[in-house]
This record gives sequence, C-alpha cells and structure tokens, in this order.
Amino acid sequence: MINLVFFGPPGSGKGTQAEIISHAMELKHISTGDIFRNNIKNNTELGVMAKSYMNEGKLVPDELTINLLSKELDSYNFAKGFIFDGFPRTLIQAESFDILLNEKQMPISFVFSLELGEDILVNRLLKRGVVSGRSDDKDEDIIRNRIKIYNKQTSLLKDYYINRIGESFIKINGDQDIDIISKEILLNIKRR
Repeated sequence: MINLVFFGPPGSGKGTQAEIISHAMELKHISTGDIFRNNIKNNTELGVMAKSYMNEGKLVPDELTINLLSKELDSYNFAKGFIFDGFPRTLIQAESFDILLNEKQMPISFVFSLELGEDILVNRLLKRGVVSGRSDDKDEDIIRNRIKIYNKQTSLLKDYYINRIGESFIKINGDQDIDIISKEILLNIKRR
C-alpha cells in the first residue's frame, strides 16, 4: 500500500495533482475539502457546520475532520493506497492523523509539498472562483486570509514531516505546467 500526502497552500494544485496521480497509480483520492463540499451540497448537518467555517476562510475543527476521515477510509477496504489532498493542516491534525494511520496500519509513503508565491495563488483562486462558482474563491480578502492561515498553521508541518519521514518529504515547484509536476511526482515515487 502506498499513501501520499499532497501539501501546499490553497490554489497550489493539490487537487489537480491528486486526481492525476490517483488515476496513474490507481490510488483513492481523499480530499477533505471535497467531502465537506459534498456535505454542503446535500445540506447535511456536517455540511452546514463546515460551510460556516469555510465561508469565513477558517478551518473545519480537527475532531470533526478526523472522525469524518476515519469513516471515509473505512469505506475503501480494498484500496491500493490513498492520496490525502489538503490534510492534515495543523500540527494537532498531523498528530491525530498519525495515530489514525497507525491504528489502520497505513504509514505515509511520501509527502509532496507544492510551493508557490502568494500573488500567483490569489490569481489562480480568483480564476477558479469564476469557473467553479465556489464562494470561498471569489473574495480576495477571504483568499488572502486562507493563505495567511496556511502560512501561520499549516506551513509549520514542513518541519514536522521532514523530521518524521526525512527524504520522503519532497518539495515541488508548483508554478510549472501541470504535466511537468505530475511527471516529477511519479518519478520521485518510482525512484524509491
């Protein structure tokens, strides 16, 4: 089993790369954002709660996210592995995630960190907001707040994962053509 974490600020291309790599390697793509959005669309209790946080550019609470993720993993008993897209986002989530994966005997194989500058991210997200209709991608202040939260909370996980998995933490320039990024990710996986 191979388990990958795709790491990077909002708009870095995590979801795009997770889709490409999941198809190329037959891995299950797990996006907490997609799970939340599906619940919002279906107006579930979780969706209503998640929407209130997401619309303000805030993170959904850790306990709620971990429980949801655990149930999602249990629904794929025969998967060859998983790509975790946009999770974990905080040190507490990373520690809880490690406990969850240890319980399920699913160690992390690689963490890929997609790296880009803030202005590029803002422009990407504003364009995505026009195409997708996502409310959290239409307001520049909300976008910049999401990036600020990422820089304050999530970027700290780089050191955490470098200490935990060493050379299996790989930084990738996210400001390249989509195909070049995909090839770089696949090449790094095949090298090990």
